[in-house]
Amino acid sequence: MTKVGFDTKKYLAAQKKAIEERLTKFSGRLYLEFGGKLIDDFHASRTLPGYDSNAKMLLLKSLNRDLEILYCVSAKQLANGKIRGDWEIGYDLVTIKALEDLGSFGLPVLGVVINRFEGESEAKILEKRLKRMGVKVFKRYEIDGYPNDVDNILGSRGYGRDDYIKTKKPLVIVWGAGPGSGKLSTCLGQIYQDAKYGLNSGYAKFETFPVWNLPLDHPVNIAYEAATADLGDFNLIDPFHLRAYKKVAVNYNRDVEAFPIIKTIFEKILSQKNFSHYYRSPTDMGFNVLKEGIIDDKTVCEAAKKEVVFYLFRYRQEYKRGLVDERTIERMNTIMKRLRINEQYLKVVPAARRAREEALKRKDKGERGIYCGAAIELPNREIITGKNSPLLHAEAAAVLNAIKVLGNITNDLDLISPSVIKQINKFKKQINEKSQSLNCAEALLALAVSAQANPLAQKAQCFLGNLGGCFMHTTHDLSPADKSIFRKLGVWVSTDGKTAKIKNE
Repeated sequence: MTKVGFDTKKYLAAQKKAIEERLTKFSGRLYLEFGGKLIDDFHASRTLPGYDSNAKMLLLKSLNRDLEILYCVSAKQLANGKIRGDWEIGYDLVTIKALEDLGSFGLPVLGVVINRFEGESEAKILEKRLKRMGVKVFKRYEIDGYPNDVDNILGSRGYGRDDYIKTKKPLVIVWGAGPGSGKLSTCLGQIYQDAKYGLNSGYAKFETFPVWNLPLDHPVNIAYEAATADLGDFNLIDPFHLRAYKKVAVNYNRDVEAFPIIKTIFEKILSQKNFSHYYRSPTDMGFNVLKEGIIDDKTVCEAAKKEVVFYLFRYRQEYKRGLVDERTIERMNTIMKRLRINEQYLKVVPAARRAREEALKRKDKGERGIYCGAAIELPNREIITGKNSPLLHAEAAAVLNAIKVLGNITNDLDLISPSVIKQINKFKKQINEKSQSLNCAEALLALAVSAQANPLAQKAQCFLGNLGGCFMHTTHDLSPADKSIFRKLGVWVSTDGKTAKIKNE
């Protein structure tokens, strides 16, 4: 069994209580900024074993309040081809997926806000697509001097230029595609425009990470820095909180930098009776009780360190694709040194590399001179490896070997008949596939077909769900089909991303 370090039910009960208490402070409309991922928060679920990746969604559904949701996306990030790493899709498709997911949970979406708009063609295309889906689209524009020129921000060329979003519910959840999507600006802009119509709206923030009452150097907080290394975010002691209350609280640079500006805006546009005036620090603006859910700190710390290594490999691949710069890699190297770990802390990394080296020494392994290794860590921490061959890709072999172990099936028994695999190999050759061996998606289809006549295949297939949450490492890039199948299985794959290597290299 996978060790659990976090109790989602305990956390949700405490977090709901905190939000309900904050909501009583506001008599009018409250814009509640939701940081991080509202749906499929895999960073949190990997960092906090036991955390439900849809915990925030469950939290919203549990609130006995009328609410509606605004979804934010940055025109600049759309134009730059920003992707969500865990799904490997651009922010345009991230937006579409988010709307579909919100609909499936029965939560009302008021519309999509395109921030920092300056005529970007990518933003225009998304706007057309959304409108044809029947989704309302609002545009907010790039502001000269933002965020420091408050006079310009609070004028006709600032928030006054943006589309005014007429909300009907007392609680407006403002969520977005990712960091930098313009959630805070959307909240402040709406509060500014509400004030012109005589509405005394307020602001609060719900952020999962960093955890304000965990130490600054706690691995969970450091893992947040890794997850945002491409943005250059870093944690620090909230100086405003320390000054006001003589208490240490952890926050991050962008919130600390923005707080004086937020306070100035509040002073200029809000009634003195508005509770937002009582915020004395950026930590005050939020209500994060994540620490309440941690039930095994040792397990959580270990998971957070693994998450850092996982991000290191992700950023290396994104660097090759031109999506991040050298500074991101440098930040990750610094973070690794702070935690005193190396890439081999993720045990599947050296195991996959050893598997490849072992394959190089065997005549029955490799395909056309190309040798690959893969390794997966089972819930009981046992490492299972796979090597590529003329029959199977390395990751396919690793998965089949893993479900054999989980099903207590002798290793020398075949789940899929070699004759079936060879027939598929032959077919792939006929259609001019570059590799004739089966990738993982193809192997699992063959396993499903074999299950009709082979009781062992049927038994092994039942254990595929046990791979959810497991880490895998490969020495080579996966095929698009395998990336998709591993996302569906919930297997977290890192890779060396090596190009093909020849045996006599």
